[in-house]
Amino acid sequence: MAVIEHGGGRAPERFAATRAPLDRARHLPGYLYNAPELYAAEKERIFLKDWLCVARVEEIERPGDFMTFRIMDEPIVVARNRAGELNAFANVCAHRGVEVAAGAGNAAEFSCPYHGWLYDLDGRLVGAPYMKEAEGFDPAACRLKPLRLAAWAGWIFVSFDPDGAPFADHIAGFDKAFAPIRQEDCRLADKLVVDLECNWKFMIENFVDFYHVGVLHTETLGGIPCEEIEFDLKDRGGFVTFYPHPPMYAGGKLLFEMMPAIADRPHDYSAAGFLAPNKHLFVYGDNVQVAHMWPLAPGRSRIVVYSLFPEPFFARADFEEKLAEHKRLMRAIVEEDREMLTSLQRAMASRNYVPGPMSPRRE
Repeated sequence: MAVIEHGGGRAPERFAATRAPLDRARHLPGYLYNAPELYAAEKERIFLKDWLCVARVEEIERPGDFMTFRIMDEPIVVARNRAGELNAFANVCAHRGVEVAAGAGNAAEFSCPYHGWLYDLDGRLVGAPYMKEAEGFDPAACRLKPLRLAAWAGWIFVSFDPDGAPFADHIAGFDKAFAPIRQEDCRLADKLVVDLECNWKFMIENFVDFYHVGVLHTETLGGIPCEEIEFDLKDRGGFVTFYPHPPMYAGGKLLFEMMPAIADRPHDYSAAGFLAPNKHLFVYGDNVQVAHMWPLAPGRSRIVVYSLFPEPFFARADFEEKLAEHKRLMRAIVEEDREMLTSLQRAMASRNYVPGPMSPRRE
């Protein structure tokens, strides 16, 4: 397994053992996975500063469609207005703060269920009962707080930070590697949401831990030739890698033909990438899988796994039958990981846990 590093920066001394060459490196200390103060810092310095991928565009496809999210206790709503434009707002009424939208659906406007303040799909206040008598009341100043929003390859991103980095800078490296896959020509076929009893960073580490694949996932993923994997490391923990991996399905075959965008690649073509802070992407011959890891508490997280297939595949007579096989496999893999991640999280509270050495060939 080869590693190419870009960028730099000095790690704190307490992480020196982890940053050492792989033949001497050790895993991270346990407090990084359960300390409340670190969790609070991650919220302020990462999730409230970075661009976050929250949904597929086809999930909010028609005018009036909306979805709500809660990101580290911050409620937001993403909606498509009457002109077909996507907007993101804090899901916080300008009156008392009650959430004005719940779940997902289609709406002409958002009505606060507490006092009836009414907002249009652009977040503007268009109705506020019994407020005309309030001195200096200005409806224009009482809108839902807008958030930055961007779309890339069929994905919707939001940012809480009005002064943060431009989206073009955030996505540039990832776009260079994965734009040829043409995820915008794919559609969402399956969405798996699983709550985990572990810190969100464990799942991110799990996705780059090829050491465990040949032990834990022998019946699902099979073997991965680790010696043929080369990680191209990017700034802020991102990476891109391309590697051969036989199809995961029965008989080592693809469910469908190769995706049109990569039809000239061998059938065992695979690629993976990580976009900070929490987006993993996996490309296989006939599908794309994307996983988002969301923190819920220091020791709890949520994984959302999206399975994308090229739009023409959906018209096949056998699509639903083959998709069912894919769904069974995805759920089996996540369940295998879930048990181990729960055990990992428990270990972080043990006085007997001492970070162990890494495998130079597999980690």
